Amino acid sequence: MLDINLIRIQPDIVRQALLNRNEDTHNLDAILQLDVQRREALKQSEQLRALRNTVSKEIGKMKDATQREAKIAEMRRVGDQITVLDAELRKVETQLDALTATLPNIPDPRIPVGPSEESNVILRTVGEPRQFGFQPKPHWELGTALGLLDFERGVKLSGTRFYVLNGLGARLQRALIAWMLDLHTFQGYREEYLPFMVKQQILFASGQLPKFKDNLYHDAEEDFWMVPTAEVPLTNLHGGEILKVDDLPLHYCAYTPCFRREKMKAGSDVRGIKRGHQFDKVEMYKFCTPETSNEEHEKMLADAEAVLKGLGLVYRVKLLCTGDIGFSARITYDLEAWAPGCGEWLEVSSVSNCGDFQARRANIRYRPEAGAKPEYVHTLNGSGLALPRTMIAVMENYQRADGSIEIPEVLRQFIGTDVIVGKDELRRQ
Repeated sequence: MLDINLIRIQPDIVRQALLNRNEDTHNLDAILQLDVQRREALKQSEQLRALRNTVSKEIGKMKDATQREAKIAEMRRVGDQITVLDAELRKVETQLDALTATLPNIPDPRIPVGPSEESNVILRTVGEPRQFGFQPKPHWELGTALGLLDFERGVKLSGTRFYVLNGLGARLQRALIAWMLDLHTFQGYREEYLPFMVKQQILFASGQLPKFKDNLYHDAEEDFWMVPTAEVPLTNLHGGEILKVDDLPLHYCAYTPCFRREKMKAGSDVRGIKRGHQFDKVEMYKFCTPETSNEEHEKMLADAEAVLKGLGLVYRVKLLCTGDIGFSARITYDLEAWAPGCGEWLEVSSVSNCGDFQARRANIRYRPEAGAKPEYVHTLNGSGLALPRTMIAVMENYQRADGSIEIPEVLRQFIGTDVIVGKDELRRQ
């Protein structure tokens, strides 16, 4: 949520931010008009209340009954005016809050201005793609041949863009999750096990609602919404709290399944398991002071990169432009892993600094020092990493000419094998 004072005092900054994001500015104009109406109604209401208080004291001192009754009647009319103004004020504030909630975060001035992902900047590429002595296969061929992936049964159970992981396929995914959680814990994050369903307010506070309502799954009868990312419940762990400055920064990590309506354009490449309505992800999250915000963001990026380095994957780091960053983010790095079978760079992580945007919506503050006025914390989030794309990169990069898949060394203790030659067969080299 943007500070209403910023919107009121520096509307040109907000307007330019919206234009840089390719967003319409109509809501901003409406917000400014409603803010004027709100302040005018509030001013009139306060003036009438002050008048009523003054006259009420005078009434108590009046000896003339006729004058007293006349003043009482006059104050009743003033009270009716206050009631009307208060009703108008509530209506205006409701409209104002609803429109303010549609405004995205203001992009950091360090990021490039551009309309779409074509304007993103590749900062660096780490590693060299493996040179195969054969034509590498895409994961949908590898996984099917080894019996790890079953698309037909996924469709039978749930429909398109669902699949079943069999045997060592399921074990490989579980190994990735377990190893990533262990790594992040070693990096200083505290692991959390979170609800996979949350209340509507929780999604609003993290910035998912109202903008992404059509992409979320929810219970038609209860106030239960399936989480689209662990970022949502992690944001709200300290919702409505005033944190101790000595406790900051707070570092959390969590695994959750994620549920999103994937809306693809006709003709888009949806082969394999890279896009689905349900996927798994390990998330990193931080609460910190504004002074350490940028430093914590760079550390989180390094922590996400450590996962890719540990898996021995070639990857690149991108700085997203104004037209491609998320609604709540002010600056975002994307990590993309190379998948030689697909012939694609697959996004496996977005590492974002949201500034105080989410903290305002969730009302999360801290006191810089004893007795000081509470200020909003900064929040940061990053995938560490997202599945199944990380698994795709592992399968395709570690494939062998005979169709088997070598297991990265860091995962072998979790799987119990060095090579996958079939869904239920373990083989030590």
